[in-house]
Amino acid sequence: MGNPEAQGPPEEQHLGPVVRRRDQITPGTTDQRLLDTEGDTEWVHTDPWRVMRIQSEFVEGFGALAELPSAISVFGSARTRPGSPEYDAGVRIGKALVDAGFAVITGGGPGAMEAANKGAREAEGISVGLGIELPFEQGLNPHVDIGVNFRYFFVRKTMFVKYAQGFVVLPGGLGTLDELFEALTLVQTRKVTRFPIVLFGTAYWGGLVDWLRDTVVAQGKASEKDLLLFHVTDEVEEAVALVTKEVGR
Repeated sequence: MGNPEAQGPPEEQHLGPVVRRRDQITPGTTDQRLLDTEGDTEWVHTDPWRVMRIQSEFVEGFGALAELPSAISVFGSARTRPGSPEYDAGVRIGKALVDAGFAVITGGGPGAMEAANKGAREAEGISVGLGIELPFEQGLNPHVDIGVNFRYFFVRKTMFVKYAQGFVVLPGGLGTLDELFEALTLVQTRKVTRFPIVLFGTAYWGGLVDWLRDTVVAQGKASEKDLLLFHVTDEVEEAVALVTKEVGR
């Protein structure tokens, strides 16, 4: 190998799959930095370390949910109040989905999510909550039987789609809209197939549907057939029938 002290600085440095040249060459080796006990702790906040955390979240999520039976993800506002018509509808939807043979997946929080989890638990089905780390989040609701908490939204969103055969979307805010349009985009681009999306509440969703038809489609920003990617209903039985029919149950 020769005397390393007699050699000049390298012209090219290989750090695993990364190649560094000229003034981008770093002193020492990866092993040296790993074994150096005098370094600071800023490394736990670096992007490479975040990649490991992201990977671990995927592994934990896949491991926890891999053996779920067919499931439907139910979305809706965390601000939906217990005892309100929307909350009661969420409970009935959770029960009806279990009766149809599905597990129920929600975001695990309060409001409409809690309602669907409550309905699933009362029907003696599998009630799943996929929580997210937020500064104002209250944690998983008490009706969740299998719960997974995530740091990263995009990992959580992958789990909602990967382990569900469809979405039922109750009235909700920005988070609910985010999940809805994510699902619509995946179906539109055929990243997922046979994925029914049901919007529950014609009065609530009517304005959005009108805007999609009269503005987005009318101006050529979407196709007329994209309006067929979802259904709108006020009936619990119809919502469950739609997801059941489209997934071939």
